[in-house]
Amino acid sequence: MPRASDPIYLDHNAGAPLRPAVRECMIEVLMDAGNASSVHGHGRKARGRIERAREQVARLCGAKTRAVTFVSGGTEANMTALSPSWQDQGAPIYLDKLFRSAVEHPSVVTGGRFAVADQVVVPVDAAGLVRLDSLEDLVKAAEPSLISVMAANNETGAIQPLARIGEIAAAHGHFFHVDAVQAAGRMPIDPDAWKADVVTLSAHKFGGPQGIGAVVVRSTARVPSPLMVGGGQENWRRGGTENVAAISGFGVAATEALAELENMGQLAELKARLETGLRSVCPATVIFGEDADRLANTSCFAVPGIPAETALIAFDLECVSVSSGSACSSGKVSVSHVLTAMGVEETLAKCALRVSMGWNTSAEDIDRFLGLWPKIVDRLNPEARHQAA
Repeated sequence: MPRASDPIYLDHNAGAPLRPAVRECMIEVLMDAGNASSVHGHGRKARGRIERAREQVARLCGAKTRAVTFVSGGTEANMTALSPSWQDQGAPIYLDKLFRSAVEHPSVVTGGRFAVADQVVVPVDAAGLVRLDSLEDLVKAAEPSLISVMAANNETGAIQPLARIGEIAAAHGHFFHVDAVQAAGRMPIDPDAWKADVVTLSAHKFGGPQGIGAVVVRSTARVPSPLMVGGGQENWRRGGTENVAAISGFGVAATEALAELENMGQLAELKARLETGLRSVCPATVIFGEDADRLANTSCFAVPGIPAETALIAFDLECVSVSSGSACSSGKVSVSHVLTAMGVEETLAKCALRVSMGWNTSAEDIDRFLGLWPKIVDRLNPEARHQAA
């Protein structure tokens, strides 16, 4: 039974706690020597561990094993995918522009290897979903280009209409990238159904180690040019000695996360419990992306007049870790570009908090959060309790 003083972690979208089975696997691997490129026994053992993990990650996203390339994390995965230079059926092809949504992760907002002048921002609606009519208008007359849209938003949990976006991309001869970093382990990943040419993942979002991710292509005949060149590792798609321990841990986390997909209803119940409790405390609570399909684990909300930064400190003093709906950089909190793109007023966006749950979240965690919230509201802005919805 958890004690009232035990720390509670409700920031899985920033990074999930390491799963025990992952830790055990990585410790075992770290005890062994061996470079996976070596032909002796130690090297072959390391190679076997990498290929086993490749199979496990491939199963998580319904891909062929050879379609998985391990990289250092989600940012490198996105930088690799966001390339104007690809190989298609063995022939080089140059993509003219990058069309990306207004609510992408910063690693996609930067545009990867596309020049700033070649990047086009696609607007979203009030729920944070890509405006399909605007997307089609923008891409229908364009030369072959890359469309990049995240599967689910890291701040609001809103799930994009990926199959429809994939249809638009295919109909007009474009390539399609899906950043599935927040979605993996929380919803089915299906490159075929989405018509996605490339999907990117990061292990630490669902209980794997930090510093390891993957680029997953739908067809090994259509791949982005390598970002890291050097030796022939990862089938010449990513140079550099493989991090065997992290890759092995990624594989174990992928296996456990895949098995847990059947239990997403439990997280959805916890999210409903949370949001019902929030509105019982403050009827004026705004839940961002509420009108969209959202990940079962994510709730982004605001109470007018309660600054997120101050509320975060109050929760932290109670040993409860949550996140702001704002973008953080060098310790400074700024208004979220996601909420701005959704049309949220700046004063309300500055009040946005995010609760994100995961593999070790319990009902007791949510109840403790809800037990603290009225006290924090009364301390910061007691009038908020009486504001009408």
